Amino acid sequence: MTMAITAGKASRGMTREEKKVIFASSLGTVFEWYDFYLYGSLAAFIGATFFSQYPEATRNIFALLAFAAGFLVRPFGALVFGRIGDLVGRKYTFLVTILIMGSSTFLVGLLPGSASWGLAAPVILIALRMLQGLALGGEYGGAATYVAEHAPDDRRGFYTSWIQTTATLGLFLSLIIILGVQGAMSKETFAAWGWRIPFLVSIVLLGVSVWIRLSLNESPTFQRMKEEGKGSKAPLSEAFGQWKNAKIAILALLGLTAGQAVVWYSGQFYALFFLQNVLKVDLQTVNILIAIALALGSIFFVVFGWLSDKIGRKPIIMAGLALAIVTYFPLFKALTWAANPTLAAAQQNTRATVTVAPGDCKFQFNPVGTAKFTTSCDIATSFLAKSSVPYDIVTTAAPGTAATVKIGNETVDSYDAVAAGDQAKAKDAAFTKAVNMALQDSGYPLKRAASKVADQKLDAFVAANPELKLDAAAIRAGEKTTVPVDQAVKDKVLTTDEAAGATEVTVYSVPASGPFSMFADPAQVNWTKIVGILFILVLYVTMVYGPIAAILVEMFPTRIRYTGMSLPYHIGNGWFGGLLPATVFALSAAKGDIYYGLWYPIVISAMSLIIGIIFVRDTLGTDLHAKT
Repeated sequence: MTMAITAGKASRGMTREEKKVIFASSLGTVFEWYDFYLYGSLAAFIGATFFSQYPEATRNIFALLAFAAGFLVRPFGALVFGRIGDLVGRKYTFLVTILIMGSSTFLVGLLPGSASWGLAAPVILIALRMLQGLALGGEYGGAATYVAEHAPDDRRGFYTSWIQTTATLGLFLSLIIILGVQGAMSKETFAAWGWRIPFLVSIVLLGVSVWIRLSLNESPTFQRMKEEGKGSKAPLSEAFGQWKNAKIAILALLGLTAGQAVVWYSGQFYALFFLQNVLKVDLQTVNILIAIALALGSIFFVVFGWLSDKIGRKPIIMAGLALAIVTYFPLFKALTWAANPTLAAAQQNTRATVTVAPGDCKFQFNPVGTAKFTTSCDIATSFLAKSSVPYDIVTTAAPGTAATVKIGNETVDSYDAVAAGDQAKAKDAAFTKAVNMALQDSGYPLKRAASKVADQKLDAFVAANPELKLDAAAIRAGEKTTVPVDQAVKDKVLTTDEAAGATEVTVYSVPASGPFSMFADPAQVNWTKIVGILFILVLYVTMVYGPIAAILVEMFPTRIRYTGMSLPYHIGNGWFGGLLPATVFALSAAKGDIYYGLWYPIVISAMSLIIGIIFVRDTLGTDLHAKT
């Protein structure tokens, strides 16, 4: 057995059995993170299924906040399972967390949507997300503590860094399975029910994970402490009720995990959301790009973990925070030009101006879904934000006047949804079409879908779309289909009243005449540049996250280690990090600038950088076996 000298004491190398135990622990954690990350990757489909009653912009916020609900409860999971882990043992806690996590994920795949179960569907969804968050709150602290207590002092950064790879590898595994399912069916089928398959597959992963956890042995450091009678009888009060330990937890949160969390979620989850929802790159392409970047970058978790055994944990984490602070704005702007250059050029050349009456605009962050944003300003800015259009708000309109949107040389009147009453739907359609046409004229990358038009409505459709210069006679002379009236109503070609008395309906497909949608031209998506930018973002993640487990476990004594390190980690990652996508999205929408929300991770990173440099002590060389 090899020996090393750390902090003046002998430290043994890892035995074959201990390496096997650590591998098993890491593999089980990969499956756990896979379960948790599925929701983030499939948020758009989940939003459409469980929050279908809301407009798309609001739906995106709700879907992200339901995702964040799992993160909000993580600190409570850390308290519950951390206490169990310090009182009973690490292995028992592993089994409980994986069972809760896997079962909750499987049930998401079976849960009917709001169209079938109404309000009960999103309520149950959020409850399952919270159960997942509770389980994950107990998972990470146990895995990191378990591995650290098996590792020799001089290689702890290297061995715990393998646990750090599990989060990214779990995301990678979820993306691979999603891509495989998407490739096996049409986009329509995947959106309808295919997105559920990755959730249902988790039952297989659950079985494998439970089998692995059952084969583990208890941590030797924990066993030794229990045999010597040095265990804590009240881990929570000892960890957070005594200032000497509570101070460590506060420094760990503000000086390390808060900054680490926002860099991690910016580099992985928000980058995915930004590409798909802001830059309008199709989901399958986004998943492939993220998967490639993760495959290239994941090894650096281990590289920086290994390096932290040589030069210390703190310098690497602080360097990652500093790089993120300095480069986030240029990196995300470069990402826009690489992914959707037409959109980037249009944003640079054309800003919308929203002229409103004073007091007409509201802050449109709606975390519980009860607020209604119906003013003419809110309708205008919500639409522009959803379309990734930068805008300025000018409060020079007379009181009681509806907001106007000026794009290039075109000015479009908005409307107040309450005042419009029964005409709100028609006014919304007119407003949406007029703004989209102005955006298209100004160079924004918009396309129109085909329209299905019933024969009895064709003349009115031609008259309502003079810009298309359609010829009703030519359309009637072209291709047509005859469908049962029930199908026509289902496809919304006719209303029930319009279809009364008919058995069949003649339907024409009119190309490029339907709803507008912003898109990224696949031919213009620069894969090489995007992967390069995403790789840099992932590299920052590996710098702040690779050494974090080692420094956290080394900050706390064995008797309260599970409890002590879990709470600051999960407050940092669950609250500061988990709320990042929704917060960044809402801030950017409020300001009319797709990059404005990046100030959130930059400010939090700067806080952790300053506190970390001044107050956090590097823990390289700590002897865990002596620190009870």
